[in-house]
Amino acid sequence: MRVKNDYTKCVTNLACSVRQYFELPTMHATLPALDEELQKYHPRNVVVLLFDGMGANIMERALPKNAFFRQHKKCNIYTVFPATTTAATTAIRTGLNPVEHGWLGWNMYYAPIDKTIALFYNCEKSKGKNKKIEPCQDFLDHKNYLYQGNTADDLTKVGNVSATELFPFGDHPYRNLKDMLSQIERLCSQPGRHYIYAYDEEPDHTMHKKGPDSIKAGHLITTRSKKVANLATKLHDTLLVVVADHGHMKSRHYYLKDYPEITALLARTTSLEQRATSFKVKDGKKAEFRQRFEIAFGKDFTLYDSKDVISSKLFGDGTETPLFRPALGDFLAITDTGACLTAPDDKAMPSNHAGYHDDEIIVPLIIKYCE
Repeated sequence: MRVKNDYTKCVTNLACSVRQYFELPTMHATLPALDEELQKYHPRNVVVLLFDGMGANIMERALPKNAFFRQHKKCNIYTVFPATTTAATTAIRTGLNPVEHGWLGWNMYYAPIDKTIALFYNCEKSKGKNKKIEPCQDFLDHKNYLYQGNTADDLTKVGNVSATELFPFGDHPYRNLKDMLSQIERLCSQPGRHYIYAYDEEPDHTMHKKGPDSIKAGHLITTRSKKVANLATKLHDTLLVVVADHGHMKSRHYYLKDYPEITALLARTTSLEQRATSFKVKDGKKAEFRQRFEIAFGKDFTLYDSKDVISSKLFGDGTETPLFRPALGDFLAITDTGACLTAPDDKAMPSNHAGYHDDEIIVPLIIKYCE
């Protein structure tokens, strides 16, 4: 299979540039476009701001040419595969590819406990749609098979750089966008060198409901461009890097419950993503499954044998986590249209990601040095 992601020019390489700048070990090539700015200015502070879902094409459609984000866009880069928050933000936080860190998709078959898990919710896939999420204790007891480190923690252990991660959730969340940007300003004003990684769940959260080119999504992108421009005037000796984890596609759904002739051949529920879907098939049924799948979904999805996926290094190169091959199952279906394969325990949304359209896999690299 042909891999569209460029793993020499992706979010993993961005992370490796940051790690190299702060003299941490790297497992992959750095990103020349970012290296150039780091070497030119040698900033005291490095801030990486990630806006979830703000793919490069979507951003450019939403903003005029004179907007801050477009004025300071250095180039476009790629996300990892699949184009989803679980895989991509972990790559940005660690400098590792999905094949290495193991956070492969929103819902992943987790071989150590023989269950499919919504990784960020710590619960079984079937319970991930509930308002009251019930954590899976088996998963929590065996979660350490997934890579748990990150660049901020590595810098903290070294001790010569103050490193902070900012999220809208967790033990110490920021309250809103204004609070997040204020915290960045405050941290950068303190003595010493700083690395800050800040994650914003918009515009992704809104895009899932309203669509990538909706008025509301466009307003969120415009607001963020203006507010980050204002932040840049308040920072000093700081390299401000803005990026996204993936883009979005307006979605239409194949509901797998309507295809019993296909689901009857499955050994477990589907996993990974609705636009990059993993299938584990019952013994002796692979040829029959392929035939039925291509009749039903072949106009929208390409079905790849897991052996081809592995050899192609679709999930990046590096040392495979033991979780990787079991999670792939027997087949991986990928689309570059708006289609989704939606199982009964999936949530159908008007817009989604993780497929292979340019709107999903190309993200902007925005860089501004604040003197």
